[in-house]
Amino acid sequence: MTFTDAIRRCFRKYVTFSGRAPRPEYWYFILFLFLGGIATSILDGLLFGSGSVETAPGSVTAQSDGGPLYALFSLATLLPMLAAGWRRMHDTGRSGLYLLYPIIVWVGIAGFAGMIGATDAALTGDFAAAFAGITGIIFAIAVIIAIFSPLIVIWWLTRPTQPGPNVYGPNPYEASS
Repeated sequence: MTFTDAIRRCFRKYVTFSGRAPRPEYWYFILFLFLGGIATSILDGLLFGSGSVETAPGSVTAQSDGGPLYALFSLATLLPMLAAGWRRMHDTGRSGLYLLYPIIVWVGIAGFAGMIGATDAALTGDFAAAFAGITGIIFAIAVIIAIFSPLIVIWWLTRPTQPGPNVYGPNPYEASS
């Protein structure tokens, strides 16, 4: 599969969350999204300026948010990116829900931290209070899991295609396109 074939297939399957996507299809599309993000950011800078804001007289602060072209590109490619990742998980024999694993972990940690008051302590700089006692130990373990959960998902996305058909469909290398 070539770079252009992968992009074409991902846009053709814009919101198709069923089936399987081989490694080249997914990773070429991610490369396209990365390069497209750089290109739209450069165009935003050329067309709309550097994005700096005067916060006080004589004080200029640079903004880190993207411009309108970058925002439109990101919005237009959000669903195909999720669909391609979902299908890629299927190709490795996993449910597409595993793609959302880091988000689920982060939301759970935020809820737990809010429940025990750890966020207030961490925001005020009192990290010892945030990690004190048994709840602090649980919170520390949760933070470690939150750090490693995106890496686990990336590792799953790099796994080889599951040979033969699986519950999500036929092997993309064995099926006709």
